[in-house]
Amino acid sequence: MAPVPPLNDRHGRTITYLRVSVTDRCDLRCRYCMAEDMTFLPRADLLDLSEIAVIAERFIARGVTRIRLTGGEPLMRGGVLDLARRLGGHVGRGLDELTLTTNATQLARHARALVGAGIRRINVSLDSLDPNRFRMITRTGDLDRVLGGIVAAKAAGLAIKINMVVLKGLNDDEVAAMLAWCVAQGHDLSLIETMPLGAIEDDRADYFMPLSAILENLAQSLDLTRDDRRTGGPARYWRVGASATRLGLISPLTANFCDGCNRMRLTTDGRLYACLGHDDQADLKQALRAGGVAGLDAAIDDALAIKPARHAFAIERGGRPAVARHMSVTGG
Repeated sequence: MAPVPPLNDRHGRTITYLRVSVTDRCDLRCRYCMAEDMTFLPRADLLDLSEIAVIAERFIARGVTRIRLTGGEPLMRGGVLDLARRLGGHVGRGLDELTLTTNATQLARHARALVGAGIRRINVSLDSLDPNRFRMITRTGDLDRVLGGIVAAKAAGLAIKINMVVLKGLNDDEVAAMLAWCVAQGHDLSLIETMPLGAIEDDRADYFMPLSAILENLAQSLDLTRDDRRTGGPARYWRVGASATRLGLISPLTANFCDGCNRMRLTTDGRLYACLGHDDQADLKQALRAGGVAGLDAAIDDALAIKPARHAFAIERGGRPAVARHMSVTGG
């Protein structure tokens, strides 16, 4: 049998992490993420979940050790738990970890099933603990429902990391309170700079807050110790006092992390993006359907060959997005 080709790009980086968007649809309309009136992909254009499984399993065979299911809101896709169970069966057999990113609106009724599928850790997008502000940011969100989902996930035994996109003038004054809540609840917290993906009604420059300023403010009142542990993603971590909580910073604009990039992203319509900030991609759906595993390998190799050294993100007043597609299309 021929050896399985490793996932090495032309910049000497090895791909060990695949993020899989199972749907571009979401039941929230977060104003920094998408337009209020979104047009989603036709269902006929989507990969079957069985095809997603085959592609993911090929990545596992070629050395990927972490897979994250994401979206959109992944729990909106019918059959996603079957996909999770199939991929969860690879944990300990090539796959170190299967995780999920969710907005938690559907989490209360699915938390135990996620644990049963082999998921042990989830990320929850939560940008405010104030009900009115949460609804303003998400346009449609019910904070009580989200918090109920988080409670159910914790009760089911899932480790939870909160993802908070920090937005100047909208929620930057809540960071300390969010961190205190995470410490009290036993959750980790990652702060994220807004990224220029897809056209929205607002100017992202109005909301951009460098996380270096946030960290400086937090360090004035908290004991923050640098933690070198990595979870496969781009965050840099700090320990918060004597608590079990870790504070992560994802700073694509002010602290570029591309030199250590180990990720690729599979979209729900089968396109493999080697970089979140570029439009270059390989069509794995066509490759799989026309050429089976051999065609799939060739398309993956094409994507590896075009993976750039770094993203092209920039936030400028009145500036255009770095790429036209929204985050929900590529997968967060």
